[in-house]
Amino acid sequence: MYLNCHSYYSLRYGTIKPERLLAISSKNGIQTLALTDINNTSASLDFVRLSEKYEVKPVLGVDFRNGAQQQFVLLAKTNRGFQNINIYLSAFLHDSSLKIPEQAPQLEDTFVIYPYNHGETYNLKSNEFLGIKPQDLNKLKFSKWNNFRSKLVVLQTVSFENKKGFNTHRLLRAIDNNTLLSKLSKTEQGKETDVMLPYDELCETYQEFPEILKNTETILGHCDIAFDFSQDIPNNQKSYTKSEAEDYKLLKKLTYSGLSYRYENPNEVIYKRIEKELDIIKQKGFVSYFLINWRILEYARSKNYFYIGRGSGANSIVAYLLRITDVDPIELDLYFERFINLYRKNPPDFDIDFSWTDRDDITQFIFKTFKNTALLTVYNTFKFRASVRELGKVFGLPKSEMDMLTRGKYQLNQLDKLSQLVIKYSTYIQGFPNYLGIHSSGIIISEKPIHYYTATFLPPKNFPTTQFDMVVAEDIGLYKFDILSQRGLGKIKDTVEIVAYNHPEKEPIDIHDIKRFKQDEKIKDLLRNAKAIGCFYVESPAMRMLLKKLQVDNYLGLVAASSIIRPGVAKSGMMREYILRYRYPERRKDAHPVLLNIMPETYGVMVYQEDVIKVAHYFGGLTLAEADKLRRGMSGKFRSREEFLQVKQLFFDNCKQKGEPEALIEDIWRQIESFAGYAFAKGHSASYAVESYQSLFLKAYYPLEYMVATINNFGGFYRTELYVHEARMHGGIIEAPCVNTSFNMAIIQHKTIYLGFMFLNGLESKIIKSLLIERQKHGVFKSLDDFIDRVPISIEQISILIKINAFRFTGINKRELLWEAHLKISKITLEEHIVTLFKTEKINYKTPQLPSSFLENAFDDIELLNFSLCSPFELLENPSKHQLKATQLPKYIGQIITIEGYLITTKNTVTKNQKMMCFGTFIDRDGYFIDTVHFPPIASKFPFRGRGIYAITGKVLEEFDCINIEVVSMYKLAIIEDPRYSDKPKSFAV
Repeated sequence: MYLNCHSYYSLRYGTIKPERLLAISSKNGIQTLALTDINNTSASLDFVRLSEKYEVKPVLGVDFRNGAQQQFVLLAKTNRGFQNINIYLSAFLHDSSLKIPEQAPQLEDTFVIYPYNHGETYNLKSNEFLGIKPQDLNKLKFSKWNNFRSKLVVLQTVSFENKKGFNTHRLLRAIDNNTLLSKLSKTEQGKETDVMLPYDELCETYQEFPEILKNTETILGHCDIAFDFSQDIPNNQKSYTKSEAEDYKLLKKLTYSGLSYRYENPNEVIYKRIEKELDIIKQKGFVSYFLINWRILEYARSKNYFYIGRGSGANSIVAYLLRITDVDPIELDLYFERFINLYRKNPPDFDIDFSWTDRDDITQFIFKTFKNTALLTVYNTFKFRASVRELGKVFGLPKSEMDMLTRGKYQLNQLDKLSQLVIKYSTYIQGFPNYLGIHSSGIIISEKPIHYYTATFLPPKNFPTTQFDMVVAEDIGLYKFDILSQRGLGKIKDTVEIVAYNHPEKEPIDIHDIKRFKQDEKIKDLLRNAKAIGCFYVESPAMRMLLKKLQVDNYLGLVAASSIIRPGVAKSGMMREYILRYRYPERRKDAHPVLLNIMPETYGVMVYQEDVIKVAHYFGGLTLAEADKLRRGMSGKFRSREEFLQVKQLFFDNCKQKGEPEALIEDIWRQIESFAGYAFAKGHSASYAVESYQSLFLKAYYPLEYMVATINNFGGFYRTELYVHEARMHGGIIEAPCVNTSFNMAIIQHKTIYLGFMFLNGLESKIIKSLLIERQKHGVFKSLDDFIDRVPISIEQISILIKINAFRFTGINKRELLWEAHLKISKITLEEHIVTLFKTEKINYKTPQLPSSFLENAFDDIELLNFSLCSPFELLENPSKHQLKATQLPKYIGQIITIEGYLITTKNTVTKNQKMMCFGTFIDRDGYFIDTVHFPPIASKFPFRGRGIYAITGKVLEEFDCINIEVVSMYKLAIIEDPRYSDKPKSFAV
């Protein structure tokens, strides 16, 4: 009887979760229910999937509205009708200038329901009806429509469950309209009666009009929607060629033709692995998936784009031979069943990383090449703190009170009524979908048109995007292609190009020669000594310390380190145990013999997802199908840990039957459980290690060029300042931007690095563009006057260039240049200059001599670059009292010392007792790292106070050759007063 029901995917309108909507309909005796969210189909497939659980027949449709004004409801008779509705809705979602008309379109296999107040619509077509709300019944008796009862249906809208739901709805509408709740117009909200009535009560309401009830039942009876959620057959594009048989022939051909590129002398192990994988890929229907990935990456190689294929896809030799990944699964003994196995129902996916500059072109290629393609959405939900602000505005709270509420600095029972309501409803709407965004990487390529499943909207990048997320996509058998971007690949690509122009005499770099990199002594030295700043994920403080502790100098060690650093291994306590077993072979005998036999390479320690699956299978006696449930449960992208917990009891029962000690079973399960949502597949770690080796090679042989690329790609783990410092540590000469030498990005000339204009705070891109075009066309600038004549610029913009000393080629002090500029340039930005035959010579005023000091220049740097080009230690107010340096710390093991360090980065973590502790990374005056540990009492008493130089007092500790300081006190040292604004006499430079 319900033709117009809203879930909370009627964004900022509905308040009922889709599953809750089914639950209350079942409770109220409703056997058929139509979900018609407002201009949205996000919940449609999930609604159908869940309906069987509640024994409710699902009907799908859309409530078409302009704002809150209902125009009509379209219901799908069939899947074809649903597709037609999606196509129609998508037209409006792709073009926001279009308004939904009052008259519905004629779409095949659909019903149309107009609201009773729609107007004088008497010429209804055979599939069109007029919806009568309970409050319309009295008017109906005196209306002409009383004589056309065959065209009337029940239109009891359902938008909320109860009074609380209605109140929430009003708040959502106020948020949507950006207005105070007290000023919310009645036309912008639903009615309090828009709730679900029990079936008998609804029939009683319409008892005087039995025809209306009958018509409604007839419509619902004619609607029949069905989707297959079994996932037995993927719904992605079924064939890359004209047929699945041709696909398999092509896949086999490409696989074997890739052997010569990857292996000099392929052996029987390789051939057997290929046969096994091809057979499983064919049985599971994933042939086209491999071929589509191959085609995408063939295009990428044709454009010289760098990419990394990672994730569990690296466990496949077929992927390796097709050059989808660069990880040899035979070398690493990778477990193919982690990627695809006959028991696995949900489809696998490859994660392909591209440079952030190349990804958009790859996405464009995919949309042009494959017919039924869309990006996946993500549901951006209401977060508690954001909700507090939104509702605070709705209730008219002052900003100070909202700040207090968002910080949690209150006692609920001491708040006034409005503030209590803000907290109450912020908690309630937490997790409600707020708006639709774009998945960071997911693309689906379907066999059927995308609109068969969903409407699409058009985000700013103009790629059609589904209204459902990746979880729903997987439920329906649409597995995604992950096209990601990362700056690490941009750094590698740019370094190769920078080396080519800075060292034209050298042979081109083969950055894919990973086998050579693995044997390179310089790379081994960088790894052993953790000198990997700028090199992908191995540059982080935690990874730097782990590499030192492990003394890793080989590929397999780096692969393991990539996974050991993950929270799961650390949380289980096995990271430390792995280090001990790695460094002290005699300790390996402490491992359980079964675990050591399963994982000899990692000394009986679970490091990878595959290890967990192997332990569950060989130690816990789970079948491969049950182990795959464990794998699914470990994945953070699934709804809950339900599948994970299903196998727990089975694991314990099997182990007890084998006679394993209870304590051992508990300990191993604890390790398994700690991995959930965190563990890496081994192939994923191996893929990361390949990229790290590429970065390490460039850092080892071309450190300055690599740092320039790192700076231009906006760094990595650290701020730009540290990468500039690292370049200086490798002999680089750092120059501020210069109007005659610099470009938008940083460049290098031999060993001199000129920072780019893009790093200057406040400098407009149009000025940079004009400057560069003018310089290219007519040569370098000869003077400030020449620059002003040729580049239209305001006094504010030229002041930035002068302050950073970009006119130093003139030999005139920048303070004098600023004086000149103020005399010669209007405050209004000039239009483009017209080139004339004769130039009018500018009047040159005699300017006072205004030399600038070294310290003033440093503060100009900080203002414009966010860091000084001089050492920060030169800006201390008082001479340094503590001359100890990082390289001297090994002499003071176990002693309390004081050392001065410039803060680079911090990391906060929470102890088992839920107390905050910190880790700090500093550099000393020579530029070497100092690592600190701040336990909760010290972290609380001596907090970090932003960037600057600190006097750190603490005990020097050593663990596995890794030095750090356990801090007992820490004070930030004062720097000099900014001399540009100081009344004190200035020490001027000569």
